[in-house]
Amino acid sequence: MRIAVTIFLTDETITPVRLARELEERGFAGMYLPEHTHVPVERTTPYPPGGELPREYGRTLDPFVALGQAAAVTERLGLGTGITLVAQHDPIALAKQIATLDHLSGGRLTLGVGFGWNVEEAADHGVQWRTRRELTRDRMRLMQALWADEPTAYEGEFGGVRASHAHPKPVQKPRGPVTGPRTLVGGAAGPKLFAHIAEYADGWLPIGGHGLAESLPVLRSTWTAKGRPPSALQIIPYAVQPTPGKLAYYADLGIEETVIQLPSTTEREVLKTLDKYTAHM
Repeated sequence: MRIAVTIFLTDETITPVRLARELEERGFAGMYLPEHTHVPVERTTPYPPGGELPREYGRTLDPFVALGQAAAVTERLGLGTGITLVAQHDPIALAKQIATLDHLSGGRLTLGVGFGWNVEEAADHGVQWRTRRELTRDRMRLMQALWADEPTAYEGEFGGVRASHAHPKPVQKPRGPVTGPRTLVGGAAGPKLFAHIAEYADGWLPIGGHGLAESLPVLRSTWTAKGRPPSALQIIPYAVQPTPGKLAYYADLGIEETVIQLPSTTEREVLKTLDKYTAHM
C-alpha cells in the first residue's frame, strides 16, 4: 500500500521544503495539504469533531504556494490538496493555478475537492451555503472545459467561460468524463456526494476512513450506473491515524493508498513522528 501524509502546514511548523525532502527520502507516496483562507473570529459554526478549533486552522499556508515549493525540491513525491475549497475561488484563475502546478511537477498533482464546514468563511467569499455543492460542481465543470485539449465553452447555472486558449494543460489525459489532474472528492458518504464523484472525479477521499465496508458497495453502484469502469474508481482514506490493523483492513478492502495524519508542530516533533511511521511501513 502507498502511504502519503497530510499536515496543517503553518507559519509555526516544519517548512514545506524540509518536509517534502524528508518524505521523498523515506519513500512516502505523497504530501497533501488542507486549505482555509481565513477563520472569522465571530464564528457560530461548530468545529466538526467538537471542542475548540485548533490553532493551526487560522494559520494554514496557501496549499498551492507550499506545494509549488515542494515540487521544486522533489522528483517523485505526489502532491495533493486535501482539500481545495473550490467554491471559494474564481474558477478561471484556479484552473490556471492547478494546471501550472501539475505541469511544472510533471503530473504529480492530486486535486482534492471539498465543500467546507465553516459557514462564515464561505460567506465571506460570497458563497450561499445551501448551494455550495452545486456551485462546486459547476466550477469543476468550468475548469475541466478550460483543461480540454481543444477550446471548449461552458455555460452553467453559476457561471461560464467562452471557448478559450488556456495553457498549460494538466499532464494526465482525459478519462471518461474527467479532464485534469487526478481528482478526488472529500466528504461524508451519501447519495449526493457519490453522484458528484461519479460525474466529475476519479474517486473518494473519505476523511478518517470510517464505515468504508458499508459505503463502498453504494459508491460502486452509483459509479457503474454512470458508465464508469469499476477498476477506475479510487478510494483514498484521508487524515487517518494509522495502526497496523487499520492499514491491513484497508488492504483487504482493495485500497491501494492511504493518507495518514501528521501533527501540526515543529520540525523536531514532525520528524520524530515520521521516524515512528517509517518504522512500520
